Amino acid sequence: MQQARSGLGVAAVNGKIYAIGGSTQSGFAPGVHGSVVYGNINIGSFVGTNEEYDPATDTWTFRKPMPTPRIAFAIAVYRNKIYCIGGRSIAGSTSGGYTGVNEVYDPTTDTWETKAPMLTARGWLTAAVVNGKIYLIGGYPNGTLNEVYDPVTDLWTTKASIPTSIATIRGWISTAADGKIYVIGGYYGSGKLNQIYDPETDRWSQGAPPPSLSGIITSGVTTGFLAPKKIYVIGPQVYGEPSNGVYDPVNNSWTFGADVPTRRYNFDVAVVNDKLYAIGGHTYDVGSGYFEPTALNEMYTPLGYGTVPPVVAVVSPESTTYNSTSVSLVFTVNKPVVWMGYSLDGWDNITITGNTTLS
Repeated sequence: MQQARSGLGVAAVNGKIYAIGGSTQSGFAPGVHGSVVYGNINIGSFVGTNEEYDPATDTWTFRKPMPTPRIAFAIAVYRNKIYCIGGRSIAGSTSGGYTGVNEVYDPTTDTWETKAPMLTARGWLTAAVVNGKIYLIGGYPNGTLNEVYDPVTDLWTTKASIPTSIATIRGWISTAADGKIYVIGGYYGSGKLNQIYDPETDRWSQGAPPPSLSGIITSGVTTGFLAPKKIYVIGPQVYGEPSNGVYDPVNNSWTFGADVPTRRYNFDVAVVNDKLYAIGGHTYDVGSGYFEPTALNEMYTPLGYGTVPPVVAVVSPESTTYNSTSVSLVFTVNKPVVWMGYSLDGWDNITITGNTTLS
């Protein structure tokens, strides 16, 4: 990035990544957990900076800033607009300064609009979009809440609370292909959890917990287009534990991917073309206790990238009897391919360039 920031939010729209808000604070961290000091970006220098990143050209461009400078807000994309909800807008003690503000950015027009605020002001919360609704779950100071925003009606409702509070963590919400929401993680071992919410039934269940992962985490979801559908839960490498947990929601199992190259905290992740971009955050010097924001942008190519085969769906012929001398072969394919062909009744492969007629 052009401006180093920690506690920011990032989101992808139409192949571009937008890095919004955060803190430019640096200094000597006042808090210690065990033998590790993590820094405290709560103490000020909040910004509304908005930068656009183009992965194709590897360049950054400043865009219109977010009206309310803040950190630790939830970020979600609906219909190519970016919703920045909640967070911390006033520096001071960790118990104050939280907001429910709901500001929406349109990358096409480079404009911001203010919408109905969240019902309960809080920060360090998570967001996910399912069936046109934005779910805001957990956070601080109330980590059990599950509030739902409808962007079409600009109205808020309350749903079933999360079973185990995630009040002081940034365990990140991820949406899987089955339309469920996965709230994964815990802060400093207060709960390495995988809590699964089904918006259809308004019920929670438990998935396989991450076998490792400590600290403040974020996530990215691969779609199955260029890489297998997985949830990547990513954070700093703490206590020697792996920093990149890979969850398969289909078989409810975990593996690990390559660790984040640079140890940093409070960064965020966006996904473009099934590659993950870890952006911003702050670093920490163990010897001096000094922390400072970083502008780092590190890209991760996931497991199995480029090995996902195309999905072919045959529209015609159908499973029926045809009383004609020719039948249309009509099909769809979900990605560009280098070769297409068919074999009829075990005969040789016939190369085609698209839909054709079977004689």
